[in-house]
Amino acid sequence: MFRVALAQVNLCVGDLEGNKRKIIEYIHRARDGQSDLVAFPELSITGYPPEDLLLQPSFVRDSQEALAAIVRETKGIIAVVGFPYAEAHDGSTLYNAAVIARDGSLVSVYRKMLLPNYGVFDEKRYFTAGHSPTTYEIGRLRFAVNICEDIWRPEVSSEQATRGGAHVIVNISSSPYRVGKGVERQSMLSDRARENNAAVCLVNLVGGQDELVFDGESLVFSSGGNLLARAPQFEEALLVADIDVDEIARTRQAGRGGATRDSTRETTGQEAEALTAATVKLGDWKEPVPREPIKSTITRRLNHVEEIHRALVLGTRDYVRKNGFEKVAIGLSGGIDSALVAVIAADALGRENVIGVMMPSGFTSAQSVNDAEDLARRLGIKTVTIPIEEIFCAYLSTLKTAFEGRSQDITEENVQARIRGNVLMALSNKFGWLVLTTGNKSEIAVGYSTLYGDTAGGFAVVKDVPKTLIYELARFRNSLPAGPVIPESILTKAPSAELRTDQKDTDSLPAYSVLDPIIEAYVEQDKSRDEIVNQGFDENVVDRVISMVEKSEYKRRQAPPGVKITPKAFGRDRRMPITNFYNMTRKKR
Repeated sequence: MFRVALAQVNLCVGDLEGNKRKIIEYIHRARDGQSDLVAFPELSITGYPPEDLLLQPSFVRDSQEALAAIVRETKGIIAVVGFPYAEAHDGSTLYNAAVIARDGSLVSVYRKMLLPNYGVFDEKRYFTAGHSPTTYEIGRLRFAVNICEDIWRPEVSSEQATRGGAHVIVNISSSPYRVGKGVERQSMLSDRARENNAAVCLVNLVGGQDELVFDGESLVFSSGGNLLARAPQFEEALLVADIDVDEIARTRQAGRGGATRDSTRETTGQEAEALTAATVKLGDWKEPVPREPIKSTITRRLNHVEEIHRALVLGTRDYVRKNGFEKVAIGLSGGIDSALVAVIAADALGRENVIGVMMPSGFTSAQSVNDAEDLARRLGIKTVTIPIEEIFCAYLSTLKTAFEGRSQDITEENVQARIRGNVLMALSNKFGWLVLTTGNKSEIAVGYSTLYGDTAGGFAVVKDVPKTLIYELARFRNSLPAGPVIPESILTKAPSAELRTDQKDTDSLPAYSVLDPIIEAYVEQDKSRDEIVNQGFDENVVDRVISMVEKSEYKRRQAPPGVKITPKAFGRDRRMPITNFYNMTRKKR
């Protein structure tokens, strides 16, 4: 049995010293568990994604120094560690790479072959693609290493298993979370294992980095495509599995897939780097005796809504903590969005680190005040009440001459939102609290928000969460054993910004049950106006929504980052020009 350990760790971009310490800690843990090989996520030394830090030669050099210290700790074990590899002395040729180290020596470097350049990925900006799907021989065993995207398409793994003879394929990934991706990943890995008659192991990063959340859920599959081990989602873990290499070899000899060891040329050291499907010898391997077989863990997958909740909690916790904040402030309106953000913040940071700020005006209903107070009481969070009516009246008085002859309109509504944003930022400055904004994806998509008002803050927790999903998440959270924390009245009353008398969201927007599917089709699926209308939506409503989406790009550019959960989030995923006439002038065809 070949024992593989997958170190699913939460790392921090740029924290070379901290990342180094954690990698070494997990190497020791894997070795203490008698593992033969331990693998770490893609670019684990630097954290992922390091972005333009990679353009700084000193950062790449310091990463190499951290790597040297890690390699020295590999006595008695093989370690696969992700890092940026500068081939040229001046660092001009940079690879997204994995080092294969053993017994204190760097044995080989694998260079990522398939560089993603879509969605949140921009790897061709920094890296050169590798060209050698190298395999590694240790005694009677052959294993291969590849990196993230390399395994999503079949050609790299096929070359390593079919021509290189790999019995085990180890993929190191930093694969960001989005809804449904975990199921896709598991199905894809099962296919790779089965079509190559090779065991497949994938270690994935876990944790939050700016807008991205990495869900972990590292996986091991048998050569028949059966799941052997699965790590938990959204938490650190060392996943260990025993792989029966002899059984894989027997099935191959019986003609059921894979390759024989004579199907590729054998080399040693750096010569292998220039060859296709070359093999690097790592020396002998003997299974430790005695070594009791282990029973691998297959952790339960979270359901659809539960995993989104966990993603939002982890993304919020890591953004706040990794950026040096302890406490957060949230404007509590008595509405569903601020309620859910407060709950997520309390789950992420502890109730003692969340401050709810209530800022009632003359338009705030008694019901909303009661709901906000009830929510805070159930959560056990501290509250601060700062009425804004007096400040609002002072604004109106100050602007009276300038506004003379004009009736009240949305301007006065926005003044209230901006007063609240100003109050929140004043508290942030005075006490060092990070302000969490409460706008959801539906509102942000169509510009139903106020610049420097409800968009003011440091992190937008539910920025990528449509309004209809907000309600699902709230009801899920209320269903947990601890009991409901969001008052039922918040869940049942009509959404309102309460910036004028008897205001409802539906005064300005289509019903969310109509709006959200149109936004999903237009923003996430890139469907045209005609395609959306052909789905059965009213063409006037579709035209109106598209117009609002396009006209609001300038607002989104100025909004804070938030957790990505959908296939296409605003910001890193969807990069549209602000000045853009295409869908504003395009006629129906």
